Amino acid sequence: MRYRRFGKTNLQMPVFSCGGMRYQHKWQDIAPGDVPKEGQANLEATILRALELGINHIETARGYGSSEMQLGFLLPKLPRDKMIVQTKVPPFADPAEFIRTFQKSLKYLGLDHVDLLSFHGINHRGFLDWTLRKGGCMAAARQLQRDGFARHIGFSTHATTDIILDAVNSAEFDYINLHWYFVNDLNWPAVLAAARHDMGVFIISPNDKGGKLYAPPPKLVNLCAPLSPMQFNDLYCLARPQVHTLSCGAARPTDFDEHVRALEFYDRAAEVMAPVEKKLRAEMERVLGKDWCARWPEGLPHYVDVPGEINVNEIVRLWTYAKPLDLIEWGKMRYNLLGLADHWFPGEHMGKSPGLALAPALAQSPFAAQLPAFLSEAHAALWDEPKKRLSQS
Repeated sequence: MRYRRFGKTNLQMPVFSCGGMRYQHKWQDIAPGDVPKEGQANLEATILRALELGINHIETARGYGSSEMQLGFLLPKLPRDKMIVQTKVPPFADPAEFIRTFQKSLKYLGLDHVDLLSFHGINHRGFLDWTLRKGGCMAAARQLQRDGFARHIGFSTHATTDIILDAVNSAEFDYINLHWYFVNDLNWPAVLAAARHDMGVFIISPNDKGGKLYAPPPKLVNLCAPLSPMQFNDLYCLARPQVHTLSCGAARPTDFDEHVRALEFYDRAAEVMAPVEKKLRAEMERVLGKDWCARWPEGLPHYVDVPGEINVNEIVRLWTYAKPLDLIEWGKMRYNLLGLADHWFPGEHMGKSPGLALAPALAQSPFAAQLPAFLSEAHAALWDEPKKRLSQS
């Protein structure tokens, strides 16, 4: 395993983390006796395999159902000083509720402290206000820190980049969990801002939200050769020193294997991934045009500024990568969450747009004339039966 300094926390963070949202039994709290023995055995084997590989960052959340409780059957039996344990708790209007929720997390985990405590899902300005206002949840978290229950305070986010930048530039956080990878470069300004504030940077879901890379289409496999798509995406992220760790949402012990094989190229990450990136971008330019690929995000509005809250920015992003790289199944998975995933993937899809006058909201784009047809094409290709988030399943 390789390690990077996790910003101002000074923790030596493995470049792959063991994310805890896929190996648990249920997405709801359950009685301890309701956990199947084989399911618990799989979780424990996954954690032990991670530690064997040097992946000593174990990350979970109060919102991950039985994950914390199941980890609590194992973690207290392991050497505490050899692990970096992180959990995430949502912000609340009442900081006392934040404290109570964190205490439940700590009880489930069976630990006397966590190394990393995150505000889970600062996805809109209301949650940011609950966190940072005077006497809000940040004040509560810092008290937990002073009392020794949490060593470092950060946040996770699925917000638009402007909100993420405001949170980062508040200088109140020690680290950040956010989305950034090959098929989503939009948050790069936030990554750079986090680096300026010496924050740890944890990349959320580079395998799943980053392209459903555990089931890549043949075209992507061919374009990424001799790397696998998953290995390319790993190296694409790790070639940037501002990025410190990538989450592996492992469901079983073998889910780490392909990532670990990418470490063969770790010391030459930029050199090895560059020819693959060149092939991918050349194919995107061939299909969509060089000007589109270079400038498509310019002038696109955030969903809150579009009639009907149509998430134009996300729809354009999805189709810009899905169409030329055959990432249709990934595109469908994400597109059909619009309107169903609340603040975790906000806004609406194009099926909600009939009769809405979108042209004024698109006027600042250099492709304003082309966007209506592009959005319609994306809807025709990606619309499917409504999907649920994992936590709704």
